[in-house]
Parts: sequence; structure tokens; C-alpha cells
Amino acid sequence: MSLSPGTGLFSGALLGQTLAPCGSNVILAEWRARGTTPGEAPELIAPRHVHHEDDEAWYVLEGTLGFELGDTRLEVGAGGAAVAPRGTPHTFWNPGSAPCRYLIVMTPQIKALIDATHAAPERSPETMRRLFELHGSELL
Repeated sequence: MSLSPGTGLFSGALLGQTLAPCGSNVILAEWRARGTTPGEAPELIAPRHVHHEDDEAWYVLEGTLGFELGDTRLEVGAGGAAVAPRGTPHTFWNPGSAPCRYLIVMTPQIKALIDATHAAPERSPETMRRLFELHGSELL
């Protein structure tokens, strides 16, 4: 991965990396979600939550993502996008049996929340609630 400071230029594979130019309010990452075993409920990629201060968006590269955005449930295939404006309760998952590749567009605060939850040595519901609150979000 190479990033030219202050320009946002990037070359190389994005998968598993983030593109976050210094001082930017936007972070771009390419992630994968494994498929769902037929007959089983899809595994949520993130629990249902709300960001009180930040917007979040997804662009599907391959496969399908399912979303719950407020009261709306939808599936978005390759070439489609979804946005959760701040204040919108949401979650997402891969409803298909094939893996899904997608871009996620987030703010530094959302990225910090994701990093904090993954680094937490103890993942009790109370610990997760506190981490979400510290990052302007709320578990639902």
C-alpha cells in the first residue's frame, strides 16, 4: 500500500487496508463477508446500532449485502450502494452463500469504534455499550 500524504493517492490492493489521508473526514476500506450457510440465519457483520454524529455508506463490489436501515430491509447486489445517515439505526449482513466484497465509507470516529471493539480484551455487552457511547454511537 502506498499513500501520498495530503493527496489521497493510493496504489496497490485496498482489500484489508484503509485509505485515510491525514486530516480527512472520510476513510475508505474494502472488506469481505463470508457467505451464509443455506438454511441458517445470516451472521450480522455489525450488531444493530446507530451513529449519532456520523454517516456511513457501502458500495457492493461482488455478491450481495443485506441491510436494515431504520424500518427498511433491503438487499443490495454488485454495483449497488446503501447509506445510513447519522441517526439511522442499522445493521448489515451477507444473505448469500457466496462471499461478498464491498467498500465501506466511514468517518475517523467510526473507524476508531471498529478498532476499539476489535481490540477489546473483554467483549461483554456492557463493555461494548460503553465503547459505542465513547464513539458517538449506541448499540440497540
